[in-house]
Amino acid sequence: MTDQKPSVLFVCVHNAGRSQMAAGWLRELAGDRVEVRSAGSMPADQINPVAVEAMREEGIDITAEQPKVLTTEAVQDSDVVITMGCGDACPFFPGKRYEDWKLDDPAGQGIESVRPIRDDIKGRVETLLAELLV
Repeated sequence: MTDQKPSVLFVCVHNAGRSQMAAGWLRELAGDRVEVRSAGSMPADQINPVAVEAMREEGIDITAEQPKVLTTEAVQDSDVVITMGCGDACPFFPGKRYEDWKLDDPAGQGIESVRPIRDDIKGRVETLLAELLV
């Protein structure tokens, strides 16, 4: 970590569900104390509407977000890279902190299945934030 504000990149395949929910939670919980990015190795056309609905239930609006393609620059510019099922598509750079979060994919799931994923992500983000802001 640097003396500057830490930066976190959340990566999943489509950047439409898990990584967008994680980014939404981190923005909500960290405010301006952490720089938040998200991207996908094969971005979808739009964010998963069920993920949007699940986050809205928690008072977090991610409707303005768009799936973005994962770039080498995004990884280079981040202190922490959290992957969620993107496998070998994520570039690796020495000196970065990498974590792989095993999470179910909300794609094609109903709200009853997405809520536990959302809540699992919140807990992981809270832990990450506590580690980043020591």
